[in-house]
Amino acid sequence: MTAPRTDSAHRRRLIFICVAAVSIALVVASYFVAASIARDNSRQAGDRQLQIIALDIESVLERYETLPFAISYLPMTAEALLHKEDGKLTQALNLSLQELAEQAKVAAIYLMDVQGNTIAASNWNTEQTYLGQNFAFRPYFSEALKQVKPGHFYAIGNTTNIPGYFISQPVYPPGSKRGSQAPIGVIAVKIILNEFEQAWGSSEEPIALSDRHGVVFLSNRASWKYHSLQNLSPAVQQDLKATLQYGGKHIEAIAQLPLKDKKGYDEYLQRPIGRLNWQLMLFPEQGKVTRAGLQSALVVALILGIALAFAAVFDQRRRRLEEGRLAQRALKKAADELELHIAERTRQLTQANAELESRYLTLKQTENLLRSTQNEMVQAGKLAMLGQMATGITHELNQPLTAIRAFADNAITFMNRGKAEQALANLEHISHASERMGSIIAQLKGFARKSPNAIAEVDVQTAIQSAVSLLRSETDRRGVKLSVHLDEHAKVLGDTVRIEQVLINLIRNALDAVENSPVREVDVRLSKWQGMARITIADTGTGIPEHVAGHLFEPFFTTKEIGQGLGLGLAISSSIVQAMNGSLVADNRPEGGAEFTVCIPLADQASTS
Repeated sequence: MTAPRTDSAHRRRLIFICVAAVSIALVVASYFVAASIARDNSRQAGDRQLQIIALDIESVLERYETLPFAISYLPMTAEALLHKEDGKLTQALNLSLQELAEQAKVAAIYLMDVQGNTIAASNWNTEQTYLGQNFAFRPYFSEALKQVKPGHFYAIGNTTNIPGYFISQPVYPPGSKRGSQAPIGVIAVKIILNEFEQAWGSSEEPIALSDRHGVVFLSNRASWKYHSLQNLSPAVQQDLKATLQYGGKHIEAIAQLPLKDKKGYDEYLQRPIGRLNWQLMLFPEQGKVTRAGLQSALVVALILGIALAFAAVFDQRRRRLEEGRLAQRALKKAADELELHIAERTRQLTQANAELESRYLTLKQTENLLRSTQNEMVQAGKLAMLGQMATGITHELNQPLTAIRAFADNAITFMNRGKAEQALANLEHISHASERMGSIIAQLKGFARKSPNAIAEVDVQTAIQSAVSLLRSETDRRGVKLSVHLDEHAKVLGDTVRIEQVLINLIRNALDAVENSPVREVDVRLSKWQGMARITIADTGTGIPEHVAGHLFEPFFTTKEIGQGLGLGLAISSSIVQAMNGSLVADNRPEGGAEFTVCIPLADQASTS
């Protein structure tokens, strides 16, 4: 049975390879045929569009060709050149040229003498008037004056900075035959061609009009304007700058533009136009050709895929029927084996479950022991802090006691002398001193008591003030400037006593850090940051050494001398903060010293989560 099945599989592989090769060939052929047809259609459509555009441009250019010729024959034109000092005659010509420009709808009509100075212009009354401007450097002036023929030129206006097409004609003395004498001046007409750009704007395909050097001066792609089809030689660049044809710009090739700006710059159709060897170009969209080829290839591939799918379904059905018979026999054998495996696996799972239950009970007991140990460590840490603060607290209580004794003696003296008001004032001082002692003792009792692990809303401002109050005497004794900034009001979910313990431990560490510093300052700030109450304790000490930073929150690690700490303060503080879903981090400040940051979720954020 093995040999026939192997031969059948080999035949199926050969058939599959042949069908796949033929299918791929058909898909590729359909792509190239459809792309070729689409390319021919695109070129034909482009040729028709170029022909229409070319006819429009040539009709506009020819429409104005005779305008400067006719104006050159006006007697007033020649008279204005011969009598330039006659202001009335010049003004009359200005008005006539203005009216002609408005009626003919051209940008400007202006008259120049043989030196190129403009003596009359249709825009005589505008801010950008041509009057007094010299255009001898323009080719259209030299062609009309020296070569005695009409001049044609396209350039950016030297005065208005507006590009246009210039047509010029020589002006001869009155009554003389044209060409029989030297010209006495030149008349020029400027035509704006920007309306073609506006008309081309609706076309998705790039359209451009370039001069004889290949410089694009009209296009529906703004980034192509005043760029060349190819790199220009230095001589051509110099010629363009000398005539200020494009305002003295340095012309770069379109190929040097960024990729997004030269999009569509590919194969193009062109058509000559005008008297200046202009080239009208249309860049057919190559994407249409590619899409047409892909669409055709996709249709063919879809048809072949459907045909192959039907063939595969029939072959698969035949094979499944044959495999079904074999599977029934294998299923019976597998069912018997499965029953044996299930029985063995059930026994193993039962044994494993019993072991897991035993391990779970052991872990639970260990967890309870760890929690109890941690609570005892926290309480021991608080009592250790109280012992360290004992000297400061004794001094803090001694001052009110001394004051009470003094005020009491004074009150007795005043009573004996009959001065009740002074005695009453001393009694009030005694009351205030007693109240101060009660406040200090209440804070000590609250801090020393064993926390019941009750979770409630804690006012962070109050906790900071309590911690600072307990350490105030020690701060004053050490001569440290303790600054507290509580600009924000924040509440968190936690245990008040444990939060105060964290703050007292961090502030005491900061006091120790500035003990030997020339500047002894500790700064405590409260702010809100990304849904957290953020408490920073910064000092002006020497900072955290690099070899210490990695072990800072490890239990029993300390940099203090023997007898000054067990190295549990930061470890316990970090554990307390983490239990409230917060974080405690330490870092060195750029200006010097260390900064510890406590972040605890705000009460509204914690309750939402």
